[in-house]
Amino acid sequence: MLVVLLVSGALAASAGAADAAGRTSKGPKVGTPPTPVVSPSADPSVSGRSFGVAMDQVPGTVAPLLALSDELGRRPDRVTWYVAWSTGGGFPAQEAAAVAGIGAVPVITWEPWDPARGVKRPTYALSRIAGGAFDPYVRSWAQGARAYGGPVVLRFAHEMNGNWYPWAASVNKNTAPSYAAAWRHVVDVFRAEGATNVSWQWSPNVPYAGSTSLAAVFPGDAYVDSVALDGYNWAGVNAGAAWVSFADVFAPGAQQVRALTQRPLYVGETATAEQGGAKPDWITGMFGTLTGSTTFAGFTWFHYLKEGDWRIDSSTGALTAFREGLAAY
Repeated sequence: MLVVLLVSGALAASAGAADAAGRTSKGPKVGTPPTPVVSPSADPSVSGRSFGVAMDQVPGTVAPLLALSDELGRRPDRVTWYVAWSTGGGFPAQEAAAVAGIGAVPVITWEPWDPARGVKRPTYALSRIAGGAFDPYVRSWAQGARAYGGPVVLRFAHEMNGNWYPWAASVNKNTAPSYAAAWRHVVDVFRAEGATNVSWQWSPNVPYAGSTSLAAVFPGDAYVDSVALDGYNWAGVNAGAAWVSFADVFAPGAQQVRALTQRPLYVGETATAEQGGAKPDWITGMFGTLTGSTTFAGFTWFHYLKEGDWRIDSSTGALTAFREGLAAY
């Protein structure tokens, strides 16, 4: 985690910023891409209540994902992974096709930075992105996405209301307007290249004391297809963090988002570790909140062993609770 944020009171919210150096797409390349089984759509995010997962090695290989799916009795509808701009290269069509091949929508968290160089890196300042400094790279992704053809969600420059990424509105002399301008510029490049199969998901962190106003960094409905919130229960991971239920992590942020837009709202990332409380109960409570929810259209679980053991199967009890909750979801 790049930063520790503790918010006092019952609504202690997640910083949501796991070490992105370990969250960029890794693993061996897949072989011949399978034919995507999901029909192209301008917005695959509105296909009903969804279950998503982000996990190590995927989608470089889908074997761990299939093994987890067997444990859960259900394959995910969405698969999220992380790509830093510093890695270069074009749109990851093979990985996207591998995800589509198991019946899921690829959700790429597209991160304009070099994780090895940290947060204070003006190379990726928002003014440079908005000014076109990275247009050749952005355009190559747009062209690659268009050639791929299947539905893709791009979660560009997420958690911008925090301070742990170089694109955040509060670092590197960025401003909230410069974030919105950078977002609109990148979307405009994709539109100019005809990449209509790409939908755009604006994904801030759940608000916390001192975070940038969501309204200030919202690029507008004309540039957003869906929205998401990232939030975690940090009890047992961050010293002094209180045990916070799923509902309390997300309710304040959801209210703020709904004041801005009626676009489909998702949980972009969430998880809880085992320490500090009962993880199975937390998971059961999460599904109780989400099942039949008119607020959230779906969620993605951050299935990683990193700052804490966020994995679904970190214990038999957690796995059982998740499997049972998912069956009724």
